[in-house]
Amino acid sequence: MATAKKAPAKKAAPAKKAAPAKAAAPAKKVAVKAAVKAPAKKAAPAKKAAPAAKKAAPAKKAAATKTPAKKRTVNAAFMKALTPSAALAAVVGAAPLPRTEVVSKLWAYIKKNKLQDAVNKRMINADAKLKEIFGKMQVSMFEMAGLIGKHLK
Repeated sequence: MATAKKAPAKKAAPAKKAAPAKAAAPAKKVAVKAAVKAPAKKAAPAKKAAPAAKKAAPAKKAAATKTPAKKRTVNAAFMKALTPSAALAAVVGAAPLPRTEVVSKLWAYIKKNKLQDAVNKRMINADAKLKEIFGKMQVSMFEMAGLIGKHLK
């Protein structure tokens, strides 16, 4: 087995030049007098880093809110008008609509007819019209978009 060589130890950084003796001397005398008069205090326990991190987080949020947000451009594929199939047209109408509008109208239909599952709000209980679109009696809201895509051209 080969052993790795240790890297040579780093040299200490050169010491900073001392301030002129006249300026430092009065500060030392005051510190010595204060130390003689006051009894020595115990060192305060080190604070955890977590509270400092919490304080820094709001500062980042404040800095982020000061800069104006750039407006996002809409993807043209979402705004392209698509023709719904006959089964989907029974729910959202026969006129060509963008995909976003189809999903909005479908949700309006679901809310109007109270088809959202009472226990698990992510699930949609299909009635006769939606069963033709989905192909099953219960669908999750995440599956819904994929199933709708099959009925748009």
